[in-house]
Amino acid sequence: MPTATTSKPPYRADHVGSLLRPAAVKEARKRYFEDKVIDREELREIEDAAIRDAVRMQENAGLMAVTDGEYRRSFWHYDFMGGLTGFEMEERTDGVQFHGATLRPIFPTIKEKLDFPDDHPMLEHYRYLASVTGVTPKISIPGPSCCHFRTAKEDIHPKEYQDLEFLFADLARTYAKAVKAFYDAGCRYLQMDDIFFAYLCDPKIRAQKAADGLDPDWLIEQYAGMMHDAIAARPDDMLIGMHMCRGNFQSTWVAEGAYDPAADAVFNQTGVDIYFMEYDSDRAGGLEPLRLLPKGAKRVLPGFITTKTGDLERLDDLKRKFDAASKFADIGQLGIAPQCGFASTEEGNKITEDDQKRKLDLVVRTAEAIWGGVDK
Repeated sequence: MPTATTSKPPYRADHVGSLLRPAAVKEARKRYFEDKVIDREELREIEDAAIRDAVRMQENAGLMAVTDGEYRRSFWHYDFMGGLTGFEMEERTDGVQFHGATLRPIFPTIKEKLDFPDDHPMLEHYRYLASVTGVTPKISIPGPSCCHFRTAKEDIHPKEYQDLEFLFADLARTYAKAVKAFYDAGCRYLQMDDIFFAYLCDPKIRAQKAADGLDPDWLIEQYAGMMHDAIAARPDDMLIGMHMCRGNFQSTWVAEGAYDPAADAVFNQTGVDIYFMEYDSDRAGGLEPLRLLPKGAKRVLPGFITTKTGDLERLDDLKRKFDAASKFADIGQLGIAPQCGFASTEEGNKITEDDQKRKLDLVVRTAEAIWGGVDK
């Protein structure tokens, strides 16, 4: 079990962030949000206790970067977006369709000029996490592209935001303010889940965007520019991670397609330090895009370990996959993480808490076997 450490990220072993919600958290959230029979303070106390347990579980696994499991959220993205000035979440009839499942029908709308408020609730979420761990606390938030990709054109109301380049500039400004606020709260390892780079590698989604009058390659460039501008002013001692996947809801997905259309923009235009890349199935394509990772300090953590099923990968198979990856990127610039979170929404994937623990243990064992340790 790690104790207080001066070791700093990036680490060879890491995970995307979300964890299966314990039964006590699910029940308390239902009693607060639906039944309305407990108050916010009682809910917070139950979440606090569950987060302390989650931190101990991660530390006991040998991880040196830990999260709060996103236990205080319903969605990986909408809770953060709903806390931004200008965004409102609306409940409708039909949710986003995944393969074999439908997301709850919550939709983001932009009603006024965007901004990051000084009292955004996730700042306090981070502070609590940092208070209960002796290793590196990490928080994951949706990347700026999410605010555009997930918001329908008709739900963007301010007239000036009809000019997408104006909207993108305002999103970059809003996120730059968020990055500074997290830094001021003590955060030195911030992750942005910018999964829509991977979505824009899917031929069907590319065709849909083209039918809507949006060149998917132009969107990739714009999204990379937003990320770059959002993090450009961060201090030197703050690392930025970015997760990419093709959808993750109750073990289902949305998109498929190799990273080739987005790889150059992702690696060479965003300014991001650490890349969490889904690589657990043929939907992610081959490892060839890793050749575009520039030499230096940047790091890729290929997600060879799936969070969609409980089947445990074999260490020897993982070693072979890293042998293959090292043909395209220096093994010294690689690490290991699961392909996605275990619960991108509070429903969670169709695996058990024991499956989750075994997966995290395997992440650490793989780092020890290939690099000699988590912090090597």
